Amino acid sequence: MSKAVSRAAWVMIGLALVATGLHMFEVSSVSNDLIYLVATMQVFVAVIFGVVVNKPDRRVWPALLLLIAVLITAQIFDNRDSTTGATQAISEALFLIVQLVLVVGLFVTVQRRFGRDPINVVFDSLIIGLGSWFLIWVVFLNPAREISQDIFSVTAIRGATLASSAIVIFLLATLLFGDTERTPAVWLASSAIVCSLIGDLLYATNQSGRFDISTQIANAPYITSLFLVSATVLHPSVSTLASHSARRIKQPLLSRLVLTTTSLVVPVVVLAVTNPTNDTDRAVRTVSIFILAAAVTARVIFAVQANASLQARLIDSAQTDALTGLPNRGLMIEYVAASIENARFDGCSPTVLFVDVDRFKNINDSLGHSAGDDVLVSVAQRLRVALPERCIVGRISGDEFVVLDAKSKNQSDAVLLADMVLESFHEPLALRQGDVFVSASIGAAVLDREITSTADDLLRHADTAMYRAKDAGRNCVAIFDKSMLERVNQRLAVETALYRALERRELRLVHQPIIDVDLGDVIGFEALMRWDMEDGTNVSPAEFIPIAEETGIIVPIGAWALLEALTHLRGWINQGICRRDATMSVNVSPRQLHDPNFVAVVNEALMRSRMPAEQLWLEVTEGVMITQPEQALDTLRRLSEIGVRVAIDDFGTGYSSLSFLQRFPIHRLKIDRTFINELASDANARSLVKTIIAMANSLGLDVVAEGVETVEQLHALGDLHCSKAQGYLISHPVTPETMASTVAGLDKIGKWPRLRPLK
Repeated sequence: MSKAVSRAAWVMIGLALVATGLHMFEVSSVSNDLIYLVATMQVFVAVIFGVVVNKPDRRVWPALLLLIAVLITAQIFDNRDSTTGATQAISEALFLIVQLVLVVGLFVTVQRRFGRDPINVVFDSLIIGLGSWFLIWVVFLNPAREISQDIFSVTAIRGATLASSAIVIFLLATLLFGDTERTPAVWLASSAIVCSLIGDLLYATNQSGRFDISTQIANAPYITSLFLVSATVLHPSVSTLASHSARRIKQPLLSRLVLTTTSLVVPVVVLAVTNPTNDTDRAVRTVSIFILAAAVTARVIFAVQANASLQARLIDSAQTDALTGLPNRGLMIEYVAASIENARFDGCSPTVLFVDVDRFKNINDSLGHSAGDDVLVSVAQRLRVALPERCIVGRISGDEFVVLDAKSKNQSDAVLLADMVLESFHEPLALRQGDVFVSASIGAAVLDREITSTADDLLRHADTAMYRAKDAGRNCVAIFDKSMLERVNQRLAVETALYRALERRELRLVHQPIIDVDLGDVIGFEALMRWDMEDGTNVSPAEFIPIAEETGIIVPIGAWALLEALTHLRGWINQGICRRDATMSVNVSPRQLHDPNFVAVVNEALMRSRMPAEQLWLEVTEGVMITQPEQALDTLRRLSEIGVRVAIDDFGTGYSSLSFLQRFPIHRLKIDRTFINELASDANARSLVKTIIAMANSLGLDVVAEGVETVEQLHALGDLHCSKAQGYLISHPVTPETMASTVAGLDKIGKWPRLRPLK
């Protein structure tokens, strides 16, 4: 039913055009009266259906019925040829009532649909209304007043009707200029009102005596208006006609500018080219133009004030953090720069503290982002209360805050200031979710003109010191010094060069043999990465591997290393250098395991090297089982399903847990060198290694001892029944080219436990 009524609304628009055309060009007065009667009857039916189906606001449909009834009655009493004063007065009074009903209805609608910019909308509409009034007076009211032979009451009512038309125009402009969404019902109702106003103007033109317009043409806009009223009440959007709707994203600024400018320019032009006809005309013109000028002046004043206020808000929002209200990074840089400049004259050494909330991500993940926002607001308040008034606190990003003390004298003042911040976090933060304890890592940098020239430098130095505090265990303070800058620059240089190391062929693999101690055979190899830069510098794996992990470069580097290592093994097997079932162990980082393409990378490396999956060992650290264990578990299980075996590297130094060993597809434990170092001389170390071996045997896991450097260590491993080992005693990591001689030399030794301790 509602869809049918909605379609009928658009049908009414077509009928409006048809009926208006027939009325304008039909010569028979009987036919014209019939068309007017049909338009009258259909609007009553449409209002009833629209009220039942669409359920508009209760103020809308009674006003429409009243408006239609008065309009029809006015048409009945309107007799252009009648000279009866009473009939003319009644007709004019009814037309005035129509305008007054429109004024009240529009006022209620506009009041309920006002947006967030009412003052400017009202003044723009007032300018249009005043401009319309001026034209109505000059073109219609004043000429009709001068030539009218009607009684005074008729002329007065007619003037009031036309004057109220200016108010209707004002309210209609206010409705359309507002920032609320203009629904189809708004457009249809506005079109109906415009058609009614056009009919009033045509009637006023006849009354002014300047033109003689036929009744057919003069009444045609009223026909159109009646059908548009029907379309309005039948459209579903009429239910929200008198309520506040969604705000428009794009405002009609251009149309408002054109209409307001026209409403100002046209009266000025008319005033310039025409002369007043009498004192009354002169007075009305003067007062009208004065009020119009006052409205324009007020509109300009409000526009300037609004623009200044908007600029102030934009500047404030651009320089402050929306959540905490603290200065943002841009404003803090300005404050720091000003303090550095002033320090030239007051002898101070400005201090910057870089404060980072520890483990803030855990709060977001566990309590939600709203709780995280509450934490940041509480931290901001805590810092402002705990620090002296001379300090400026800012939030530059995420959970990072900056404190500026422009009046500090030396490093001791910086330490005292940082201690104040640490002490402020001893008490819990009271949140809606409950009390939460947080700590902070603080980096402090004091102005040193030898290494600091700009505000960015001082902030960067404090940031560097903050990361040093995090590395030291969090919840502490680190003071920036020159050595930190050197380390940062060195790290940056390594990071930059690492991006190009693979394509420049600066990376290479060396391999350390793994032996079966009882048999004396080389059963496998571990691939180790080395980096020789173009300038001859050798970068330690302990230095560049963590950087590769952090930056993600480890993913392509790891894929290259995997294929390279398997290709080396295939070449040694083909050349008879090693056993056909020899294995290759390749270290895999957590970043690689979390790469969704890693399983495909392993498959491709096995296929291209023509190596069975069973001869590939992937060595992972215990930390993999802690960081995102489900994702790592899924990857390792998929690899295990295709035959690849998994070893835990450096076992015992991380987060050893039997539950992890049960859940993950682990096939080998590699005992870390820290246990092997004291194996021959320390009973505790021996007991630990014995326990690890026993545990591995009970779980059916293979065991390899790393870092074997002495014969005593090797004999101790033999006594503990650890049959596989690697280390400098057996062989240093060697290049692929020298692997043949290395394996041949190891084969000559035979069973390793028979070796006697070195003297």
